[in-house]
Amino acid sequence: MSSVQGKRYPVQASIFMLALAAVIVWAACSPSTAENPPSDAAATKVEATKPLPGTKPGDPTRTPTTGWMLKPRPEPATANATSQAEMKAYTEKIPGTDVSFDMVPIPGGTFVMGSPEKEKKRNEDEGPQHEVAVEPFWMGKCEVTWDEYDLWATKLDKQRREIKKIKGDVYDEKADAITHPSPAYSDMTFGMGHDKYPAICMTQLAAKTYCKWLSAKTGRFYRLPTEAEWEYACRAGTKTAYSFGDDPKKLGDYAWYFDNSEEQYQKVGKKKPNPWGLHDMHGNVAEWVLDQYVPDFYVKSVGKTLKNPLAVPTELYPRCVRGGSWDDEAEALRSAARRGSEEEWKSQDPQIPQSIWYHTDADFVGFRVVRPLRQPTPDECKLYEPDYEAIREFLETKGEKQ
Repeated sequence: MSSVQGKRYPVQASIFMLALAAVIVWAACSPSTAENPPSDAAATKVEATKPLPGTKPGDPTRTPTTGWMLKPRPEPATANATSQAEMKAYTEKIPGTDVSFDMVPIPGGTFVMGSPEKEKKRNEDEGPQHEVAVEPFWMGKCEVTWDEYDLWATKLDKQRREIKKIKGDVYDEKADAITHPSPAYSDMTFGMGHDKYPAICMTQLAAKTYCKWLSAKTGRFYRLPTEAEWEYACRAGTKTAYSFGDDPKKLGDYAWYFDNSEEQYQKVGKKKPNPWGLHDMHGNVAEWVLDQYVPDFYVKSVGKTLKNPLAVPTELYPRCVRGGSWDDEAEALRSAARRGSEEEWKSQDPQIPQSIWYHTDADFVGFRVVRPLRQPTPDECKLYEPDYEAIREFLETKGEKQ
């Protein structure tokens, strides 16, 4: 089990609720579990309740991304596709910066999700196996790096334009309106490295909000993958424990984990990719997906093929991460291995109440982005958006007034 034992954070005086009012805005959240989004998403009732303090009507953070997103930027041309046959790999250069990332096309199809009972080191929450169908999407070739993440999280993109007196375009105006995290109170890299290293320690909420910002900057709809999409992409057509086979002795060629990581994360993309060209799906950092972690979620799926399943979050904990990390043993990196977030991931957070943006004790958790070929409708999009109602409920349990 990963931890950051021995790491401590400088405590800074903070009136958190004032900061909360300044940075939090409202987005819709679903009260139920949707088994078949987006095809059945329109039938899923998703309601918004009263906004948190600081919310402004029309703020893009609190409304579905595809309801206000601008048309895609023309570059790169290879990012444009209207069918699976037209999908190509492309490099997205974040507009106005020198930072870029690669996206890999993932064909739609069906696969058997979960692990067979005979798989070594298998956990009960990985079964029963069941058939799942997913639609085509692009997926980040590597995990999101600090180079990408800090453009939003620390407002580097906006600050650069202000310093150079560069007037932003309409895409920048949308992106600048997306809420940002409160300032970090410690170095969240913990001295392990910044450039080309995976961003870590963010909450699922922060990862989702980054995706909204990226969508605003590019005009292309980015989000976190569902748990099913993640496993489908990780397996890359394989049925073995790992995308390269069943023998964990080969893991060192494909992954950073406890045996070879030197007790820290590593630069992305340095190990061999899986058959679909994705790096670090096994290890380096565990990756956020959209789902609530539901240990017995697969039970209801036996005997039928689910299309785009998603356990829509209704509680703050546990949310699901996948892939295992630099601090995990080999069995935690298997394609079917699952893990839920814990409140203890914030145990060293000095703020009261604790930050909605940071998991101080999760230096093993990051994320990567996906972009579906079929852009969801605004109603469908609500299933993937930041869910601030869960944050409200969390704060209320801490006795904080809104």
